[in-house]
Amino acid sequence: MYFAVVPAQNEAGRIGIVLANLLRLSFHSVIPVINGCTDATLQEVLAIRDSRLKPIYFTESLGIDVPRAVGACYALCKGAQGVVFVDGDMTGDFQSHLACILGALGQGIDLALVNCYPYITNRQKLAATVLHFRGRLNRELGLFKDLGLASPTHGPHGVSRKLLELVSVQDLAAPPMVLASAKKNNLNIKVVTSIPHSLLSSPVRQRGHARKVAHTIIGDCLQALAFARDTGMSRTFGKHCFDGYNSCRRFDLLSNWQYRCAALLGPGTTGLPAGNLTGFPGPGTSG
Repeated sequence: MYFAVVPAQNEAGRIGIVLANLLRLSFHSVIPVINGCTDATLQEVLAIRDSRLKPIYFTESLGIDVPRAVGACYALCKGAQGVVFVDGDMTGDFQSHLACILGALGQGIDLALVNCYPYITNRQKLAATVLHFRGRLNRELGLFKDLGLASPTHGPHGVSRKLLELVSVQDLAAPPMVLASAKKNNLNIKVVTSIPHSLLSSPVRQRGHARKVAHTIIGDCLQALAFARDTGMSRTFGKHCFDGYNSCRRFDLLSNWQYRCAALLGPGTTGLPAGNLTGFPGPGTSG
């Protein structure tokens, strides 16, 4: 059985579309990880009546990519054979591509990636810089010929249970580390479909936010490069440390969640204890 994990923060008006698209596919469960919201995202999710919907709610913001790790941890504890990640703002109609990811996982691919740049286009300087470091990592890993610029940092992608069991939960919150770990463990990595970025229909973000996200991705790539070379976990290039939003990632809440999942999530579990993090079973669900 395969789960979809959907990170969502302040995605009211979009999250319902994303979930409706996912629920048309053969996922066993769809897990929106709602965190730090100040809008009606949670209410929009809870209004959807489908027993496969298993929302997880955090009152606090988890930070970039940490919701992926939260959802993957839950899915692993619930017996998922694999997980597909789709961001909560991706309202585009690309269900056929998600079906390709599911098919690839079923055929033994451990990291099923999407090429979001199938055509050469004129790119802004910031995007070009991010792609440079993504390419640098893929070359270092000996994967550029097969992957090009594809990366788990961008677009929907799928991971197998084997990969989830090998990678640390902290590394799940830094997607390039997942790629580097998959390579180190000689797992099957493949680009399984192409979705032009424009078809994802993600909203355009403010320039300052986009810059910090870019620095986060660059730092993650540098960290993965250092990991691949066994030289530590540096996010530094030259004299510059690319932190971006990395220091805002709530690894403390993630570790707490990991322990709760291991201790509490078993057959028949319907929710998680209240506190800084609370599990909300979807309407009509049984856990």
